[in-house]
Amino acid sequence: MNRPYNFSAGPAAIPAEVLQQAASEMLDWHGSGMGVMEMSHRGKEFLSIYQQAEADLRTLLAVPANFKILFMQGGGLAENAIVPLNLSRAAAVDFVVTGSWSQKSQKEARKYASEVNIAASSQDSDFTTLPAPATWNLSRGASYLHICSNETINGTEFHELPDLKALGTDAPLVIDFSSHVASRSVDWSRVGLAFGGAQKNLGPAGLTLVVVREDLLGHALPACPSAFDYKTVADNESMYNTPPTWGIYVAGLTFQWLLRQREGELTGVAAMEQRNIAKAQLLYNTIDASQLYVNKVAANCRSRMNIPFFLRDESRNDAFLAGARERGLLQLKGHKSVGGMRASIYNAMPLAGVQALVDYMREFEQKRA
Repeated sequence: MNRPYNFSAGPAAIPAEVLQQAASEMLDWHGSGMGVMEMSHRGKEFLSIYQQAEADLRTLLAVPANFKILFMQGGGLAENAIVPLNLSRAAAVDFVVTGSWSQKSQKEARKYASEVNIAASSQDSDFTTLPAPATWNLSRGASYLHICSNETINGTEFHELPDLKALGTDAPLVIDFSSHVASRSVDWSRVGLAFGGAQKNLGPAGLTLVVVREDLLGHALPACPSAFDYKTVADNESMYNTPPTWGIYVAGLTFQWLLRQREGELTGVAAMEQRNIAKAQLLYNTIDASQLYVNKVAANCRSRMNIPFFLRDESRNDAFLAGARERGLLQLKGHKSVGGMRASIYNAMPLAGVQALVDYMREFEQKRA
């Protein structure tokens, strides 16, 4: 297949192999006479899909046995409410605000927590840096601390998760890893709960992944809807209500695709991490060597997944985007809140796609020098 390269931030590109398999099984899954979208979520056919997807994800992300994997709905925005409904215990919670998504998260949490403490913020740098954990002003007895470990819009990423115990707190760490899940390993010893919408790196929109430590279950506020109570969802193996069956199926195919990936002796997420480092370095090196393009994020916290960049002469933006579309380089326009350009280079984006973008960027600059 000769498809364009899709740099959308989400819903984002899905591996072609996954799309082809889903298409081939659309009308008849494994001889069942039904497509996945037509199956009962409690039937043996779909339960086998769900169980395989959960097992593959646990293997892929090396999720420890004392964590529950939940397949939910509502996306990351809904989790901004569902997390405090489950974990705040109506007490104080801490936030580190590093961009648009963590800013939205802390605003939503104020509806449910008794107090929201901004332990640190990088707003003064226009969200182009990350505050060092040693500088965070943590609350005593906070129910949890929330970070967005990869800011999709602003293009910053925590390359190492903070060690909250070393910072003197027993508060569990909550991470929104929507836009870099499965692109790198997770140090689960430092995490209490991780959540993310699937539509960036795992599959179609409509599925939300929650990975939560078992000891954090069972503390939902009385006002928490039953379908959003993590303990209820866990006790019912994500089947308390009808789950997003198609999303789980396609995500399951994506998990299998990821497990098959190889880079030398590396497999799975380790292979993807090496590949993602190479893709990001290629694009950042091109931007940094250019007289036309600029990335404003500090080098030590640049995202590997979402790379915003700007033309120094913004009158050329429309011409740049038009030329990119002609080359089959799609959805490079930056988020409306920040402008410029953005290349999201998730797991499904091959190195060849980044190379094609780099070649175009160099040609565009040379012709307009």
